[in-house]
Amino acid sequence: MRDVTQIDPVALRTLATAVRLGTFEATARELHITPSAVSQRIKALETYVGRVLVHRVKPLEATDAGQVLVRLSAQTELLEREAVAELLEGEQHDDETPFVSVPIAVNADALYTWLIDALVEVQATHRVTFEIVREDQSVTTERLRRGDVMAAVTSDPRPVPGCRVVKLGTMRYRAVASSEWMQAHLPDGPLSADLARAPVVAFDRNDTLQHDFLRKVTRRHLTPPVTWIPSVGDFDNAVRRGMGWGMIPEAQVRADLDAGRLVELVPGRRSEVPLFWQHWRLESPLMADLTTEITGAAQGWLG
Repeated sequence: MRDVTQIDPVALRTLATAVRLGTFEATARELHITPSAVSQRIKALETYVGRVLVHRVKPLEATDAGQVLVRLSAQTELLEREAVAELLEGEQHDDETPFVSVPIAVNADALYTWLIDALVEVQATHRVTFEIVREDQSVTTERLRRGDVMAAVTSDPRPVPGCRVVKLGTMRYRAVASSEWMQAHLPDGPLSADLARAPVVAFDRNDTLQHDFLRKVTRRHLTPPVTWIPSVGDFDNAVRRGMGWGMIPEAQVRADLDAGRLVELVPGRRSEVPLFWQHWRLESPLMADLTTEITGAAQGWLG
């Protein structure tokens, strides 16, 4: 690959906007140019770097090379805005001072429990907004790899190229159900034949916690009937009201187990999911403070 150390920042921003919005037409509207100009800018950038950068389908998809430049665009924008903020340090900020936007991919349980605490602390010292992309912890790194987000809470310790990894702790889950549900569906305990028919509550189709637990307990691949509820609060409510059994963070069910309001499917067995914070490798005060707050909030909650 030839020297491409002077990439056109306008073309770079056009590429990132096109990948984010998915079409040349939407990109043209946001940038106040024509769709033809969008296409020409991206084509010129492809010629300059000697790589195809987008698959021209709907929605547009970045190639591997395109993902690298989408990340570069976002990193450049973040550093530029932080540089401006440093230049203006000590001066009165007005309503026209732009916010930095930081997209983060995170699993639902972390979002429901401790993540917001960290984001509030960061907003107290930085002019920043957040775009939260909710994904299962097993797939958040793919969002990071594609350049959709700048950081992610993930169960994958392998660093995405260009990223740092910090261990946050371990999320512990218990397989629980209401006592009435247990009496109706597993009166003789967690026998494989009964577990294969017993209704399950799962978050979404990326949520494999319940099925992973079944394989560990039974050493079989079972396919019980599943109700999908993609909301943490409603998921918990569904389990407590007897729609099925499900995996709930240990800290959220400990009191209910002690009081007998919930029962474990297999007493003493729990699932542990290690969590990591992956973020772009940037010398950025904002990213440094965000990492500090994220790790502190996570470790405080995960114990």
